[in-house]
Amino acid sequence: MLNDIDASIFKKKLVVYIFLTIVILAVYWQVNHFDFTNIDDPVYVTENIYVQSGITLDGIRWAFSTTHAEFWHPLTWLSLMLDYQFYGLNAGGYHLTNLILHIFSTLMLFWLFRRMTQKMWRSAFVAAFFALHPLHVESVAWIAERKDVLSAFFFMLTLCLYVYYTEKPDIKKYLLVVFCFACGLMSKPIVVTLPVVMILLDYWPLKRLWRLREKIPFTVLSVVVCVVTFYTQYKPFVKDFPLNSRVANALVSFVTYLEKTFWPHNLAVFYPFVDKLPVCQVLGSAILIIVISVAVVTVAKKLPCLLVGWLWYVTILLPVIGIVQVGNHSVADRYMYLPLIGIGIMMAWGMPLLFQDIKIRKNILFPAGIATIAILAILTWQQCGYWKNSIILFSRALQVTSNNYIAYNNRGVDYDEVERYQEAIKDYNEAISLMPNYQEAYNNRGISYGKLGRYQLAINDFNKIIDLNPNHVKAYYNRGLVYFIEGNKELGCRDAQKACILGDCKLLEYAKSRKFCY
Repeated sequence: MLNDIDASIFKKKLVVYIFLTIVILAVYWQVNHFDFTNIDDPVYVTENIYVQSGITLDGIRWAFSTTHAEFWHPLTWLSLMLDYQFYGLNAGGYHLTNLILHIFSTLMLFWLFRRMTQKMWRSAFVAAFFALHPLHVESVAWIAERKDVLSAFFFMLTLCLYVYYTEKPDIKKYLLVVFCFACGLMSKPIVVTLPVVMILLDYWPLKRLWRLREKIPFTVLSVVVCVVTFYTQYKPFVKDFPLNSRVANALVSFVTYLEKTFWPHNLAVFYPFVDKLPVCQVLGSAILIIVISVAVVTVAKKLPCLLVGWLWYVTILLPVIGIVQVGNHSVADRYMYLPLIGIGIMMAWGMPLLFQDIKIRKNILFPAGIATIAILAILTWQQCGYWKNSIILFSRALQVTSNNYIAYNNRGVDYDEVERYQEAIKDYNEAISLMPNYQEAYNNRGISYGKLGRYQLAINDFNKIIDLNPNHVKAYYNRGLVYFIEGNKELGCRDAQKACILGDCKLLEYAKSRKFCY
């Protein structure tokens, strides 16, 4: 009889694994035909000479020593280098790797909660909720967010090995957990929150005494990575937005993410930071956070699952909530990749509490859960389609957001690449009207003007950039190039030399080879 029960459980688990894999592939397989985007993908792949060298000793040394692209994440770089070995600059291969990592993370998430709680269908719901939520499209469909899916893979693997270790502790298992945790940290710094998650799982569902001493190595590694991350941010925006604006945005963001979790509408690749939020919105958000927090603490003894789910959400989201601002966005869908699991836990273990009768649970909750996952899958498939290329991606962002100067600028870049210069200039004009000192838009507009032969307008744009930032290397480079095209060798050589002093000597080398400069 016992063997029959074990066989039945094995079959059910196998069905869940197969279902999750098939449905993720069905929803996301379209990314195999998607292109690179012009936001961050050039930094990570298409203009990165180290990645495009594949796996080499120099590349490995660079990966472990660089803070290029704002973070220290050597394993992310190595994974992209490995992709280049196989796919070159075929974007579909990079998308496929992201998709495979997402599938593995989903399957490990199911294994994790099934192992800890022995609850088959609740664990399956949490995994499906993670796998198919539209908020996760950004992390999976964006090649530059390899760090998200790779760090999540190691996050899940670390927790699975940790649970395995807690069942029968020994030093070999422990060291393996530490190693996987270190790999996660080398993929993305967000994994620094994992020691707190381990403590939460100790409380529920593992129900083991908190053994804080065994968390010391994890905590030390987290602190080190936090320090490195703080001091290696390439473009900290802390000075751009006052503290009160950042705190207000953080409070509203906590609630905005909850709203988008339950009503995933108007999702975009970029949400502009709003410097002045309505006081009622900020106070309402603060009150809601306090009410939920007090409620889950009050029922913690009877319903520890709710407390753990809420603290999972808050803990992992806290480092990226924006109090320390490292970008000019208000929120970002990718930041919910791991925190969303906490909300899934609260739903999977909280909703059944509303129905005490087992038959009612089966007749109502099970179909409702299936319907929820089906709706999410459809919305995710639709949202995924917006990532086909940059023009579609930023056109969608402009449809669902306002004052989105980043979206105008980046759509303009793609228009320029397909030689739709007038449309590009129109988008750059919109971006500049929204952000009058937006140097990148001036530079891009100057490039488009130059391609149209409108050289004086191009020079005016590059002059504007240099007035705003006398050390803008691209502006000197591009203005010098226009001067050479016009036949003004003296001014062209002057700009080429200045660009070389600032770090880009290609134009000067070209000019010397043509004997324009000596």
